[in-house]
Amino acid sequence: MTAQTPPTPPFRDPRLPLAKRIDDLLGRLRLDERIAFLHQFAPAVERLDIAAFRTGQEALHGVAWMGPATVFPQAVGLGATWNEDLVRRIGEAVSTEVRAMRARDDRVGLNVWAPTVNLLRHPLWGRNEEGYSEDPKLTSAIATAYTRGLRGDHPTYWRTAPVLKHWLAHNNETNRDTTSSSVRPRVLHEYDLRAFRETVEAGAVAGVMPAYNLVNGRPNHVSPYLNEHLRAWTDEDLLVCSDAGAPSNLVDSEHYFDTHEEATAAAIRAGVDSFTDHGTDGSKIVERIQGALTQGLLTADDIDEAVRRQLSVRFRLGEFDPEFDPESDPASDPASDPASGPHTNVTAFDTPAHRALAQEAAEQAIVLLKNEGGLLPLAEDTRIAVVGLLADECKLDWYSGTLIHRSTPLEGLYERFGADRVTFAEGVDRVRLRTAAGTYLSIPEAPDAPDEARGAEGALDPALLAGRTDLPPLTTDATGTDLALVDWGDDVLTLRAPDGRYLSVAEDGYVRASADQPGGWVVQETFRLERHESHGSHGSHEGGHLLKHMGTGLYVSVAADGVKVANENAEIFTLDVTERGVESVTRIASEADAVVVIAGNDPHINGRETEDRTTLRLPQQQERLLRAARAANPNTALVLTSAYPYAVGHDDLPAVLWTAHGGQAAGTALARVLAGDVSPAGRLPQTWYAADTDLPDLLDYDVIGSRQTYLYFEGTPLFPFGHGLSYAGFAYENLSHRVTGDEVKVTFTLTNTSARTADDVPQLYVRAVNPSVPRPRRELAAHRRVTLAPGASTDVTLLAPLAAFAFWDVAQDRLRLEPGAYELLVGASSEDIRLTATVDLDGDPAVPRPVVDAGLDAAAYDDQRGTEIVDRTRTSGDAVTPADGGTGELLFHDCDFGSGVTEVTVEAAGEGAVEFSLNGGPVLAVLNLSATTGPYDYTTLSAGIVAAGVHDVHLRLRGPLRLARVGFSG
Repeated sequence: MTAQTPPTPPFRDPRLPLAKRIDDLLGRLRLDERIAFLHQFAPAVERLDIAAFRTGQEALHGVAWMGPATVFPQAVGLGATWNEDLVRRIGEAVSTEVRAMRARDDRVGLNVWAPTVNLLRHPLWGRNEEGYSEDPKLTSAIATAYTRGLRGDHPTYWRTAPVLKHWLAHNNETNRDTTSSSVRPRVLHEYDLRAFRETVEAGAVAGVMPAYNLVNGRPNHVSPYLNEHLRAWTDEDLLVCSDAGAPSNLVDSEHYFDTHEEATAAAIRAGVDSFTDHGTDGSKIVERIQGALTQGLLTADDIDEAVRRQLSVRFRLGEFDPEFDPESDPASDPASDPASGPHTNVTAFDTPAHRALAQEAAEQAIVLLKNEGGLLPLAEDTRIAVVGLLADECKLDWYSGTLIHRSTPLEGLYERFGADRVTFAEGVDRVRLRTAAGTYLSIPEAPDAPDEARGAEGALDPALLAGRTDLPPLTTDATGTDLALVDWGDDVLTLRAPDGRYLSVAEDGYVRASADQPGGWVVQETFRLERHESHGSHGSHEGGHLLKHMGTGLYVSVAADGVKVANENAEIFTLDVTERGVESVTRIASEADAVVVIAGNDPHINGRETEDRTTLRLPQQQERLLRAARAANPNTALVLTSAYPYAVGHDDLPAVLWTAHGGQAAGTALARVLAGDVSPAGRLPQTWYAADTDLPDLLDYDVIGSRQTYLYFEGTPLFPFGHGLSYAGFAYENLSHRVTGDEVKVTFTLTNTSARTADDVPQLYVRAVNPSVPRPRRELAAHRRVTLAPGASTDVTLLAPLAAFAFWDVAQDRLRLEPGAYELLVGASSEDIRLTATVDLDGDPAVPRPVVDAGLDAAAYDDQRGTEIVDRTRTSGDAVTPADGGTGELLFHDCDFGSGVTEVTVEAAGEGAVEFSLNGGPVLAVLNLSATTGPYDYTTLSAGIVAAGVHDVHLRLRGPLRLARVGFSG
């Protein structure tokens, strides 16, 4: 008797609708299997022939953490290109490399955690490098382009499944898991939600990752906005992946819940589908979910809803249809026929096309901030002095892949102008560290690195060098070793051996020259010199320095078995300077025709994930090098290579450029721009402020009230949003506009008036002429990057949807287009406006608040002073409290009391008083609140008033109370 082939289960039948396939598979999974799926590392289900699945593959600007990959410019650099087509092509390249790497290594995941769409509200945010722009329109445009490239063009199967980071209102690393962002409704809807919404609505997003912080007193991982807003924007199933360790934070650091079972249940009910916690060990999450089920905090339906969204992503990635998925690797399915259709080319990795794309992106990301006196572009026969800490560096950041190719500014200039015309001085001091015994720190000769520690072209792989314990530790001897001392600011320094190896501390505590670059989650290559005072019979006097290791907080000591960090016996060092960096800079600068100073940051030091910056200022050591070069040679160009803006005095500098860390082709790209082979056309994606005093507090998220970003900033920026110069000239003429349907169509003529082919980036801004509420000074509505040949003209059409002219009306709890006049501003930056026109738009007129029927939600104020928004309950709603339990004020405009009311009621918790008045007049009622049993134990208080007609309502809050609502009755 011949055995029959078992029928194909419905979930493996691609002819069926996706929902039916998911239902079938979900019904075949046991409850324990479904629970296990909710951890980041979902195990295989062998009885159903279902493979293990991992959420999360970092791919911010190339495939990260999986070894060699094409490294594109940092995300903020991609934002500076203002070029969606370019960014889409980069997304395609990255997703192609993800698939190619996956074919070789199943640890590579197809659910990619990128891009980051957090708005660059505050330039001191440590993760500034990860976002695209301070503007929601530009951010969503670039993010949409990247996600479309990551997703691929197939109508059914996705090449990768992008997850947006980090939901929501997240711009601080300082206490990031315990701080709350107070975000009023207008800021929420007009600013923070917009970048996510427009990208999700574009249709190429698989999910989001909540941020570590709280918003309005509630952790993002239990945010009702996930279901109320995010999932209302699309019919697709969106996967919500937690950030690493955040589920445990709900109890451990935030103390928002008493038990992990409560916290896990609340996160699942709020919409979290995948828990990134405890590394690869899913047992803790499984145990918590099972406990929540036993305690009645969750139901099996709650589990199924989360698993359903996971399965939806897995089906879209083609996991269950390898024979039909054009992206699958035929080698992974022995039954598949390579001739049956297009499959991923597993060699489509580090291709000539990807290398060219990395260079194109690096070139387009360069922003020419200033160019006076004709210094740039440099003439072919220019003798160039190249100086600076970053001149011969190609820096990586935390979310970079390992470089296959590398191009530093120095190498690029050597290649472009010839080594005989380029001189170099790094400009760092060379020192020897003398011990109290009179000996010096000495670096033993390193043995040859093993083959597995070498990457492409024989380069040492920094991931393999850092933390090595097989190298001999530092010792001391009579002569010692010269060390390059680099001060990165805030007294944080690195020490580097003559052969380029950085001093680093491994897990055993010994100090070795073992790192190719500073790096790692905890950087082990940074130190701080602390002055040591000696105390003797003649009083205190300076007695050398202690060398503190920043990664461990311990001090360097000298022992018989080598130099180490320890809790005791800290060595007292004297610095003997053997070479002054400023002197070498002065020498080569004075002998050159032009000087190029390369300054900026190391992405792992003083401003990165877990660490905000403290100042906009350039580190003092780099400032000294810049001034020395300028004093020696007036033809000095400053190139800032950085992950964020700086406040740099530039009045005496003829040329200033900025580029984010530009990936593998950074040096070649910069040299081509300096030489004029490419006319720069990058534009600033965020405001560059002139001084720290221009900045609000890092934790002040009210962009409207504190006048933040180019939208509201009323000072004079160092360089404005959208700014960027060119070697070419462009004329803007013939502006016309008309309203068609639900958009305003703006057309003008753009002409290249120069003798070189170049790009320009015309920008359309809009502004309400006579707004009834505070509105942006101007707001980006559309832009386009245009390439024009010499003397060529083109008609440019930019479309501004009517929604771009609307604001969030807190009285009506919706977006509202106010009727009236609006300016259309076309120009080369937010401050360089070339053409203007005015359009009159119809809209919905304002109406008084119907407070008798609807009351007032406390958080829906028009203005406030001294308050912050907190959670009304753990699951939903907002309340308002005085900051620090003091006194705060709320203002509500145009409240309609109709024919009259005689009573005011407040819903509040805590302890304190609410004072009620109208139009800034005398207090009409005081409602005193005795202490309630907890922050969510609300009570209703009432007092008599007399009010009729339309008035402004003023509320003064005193004490640590939470005000949720105000009501009125007659």
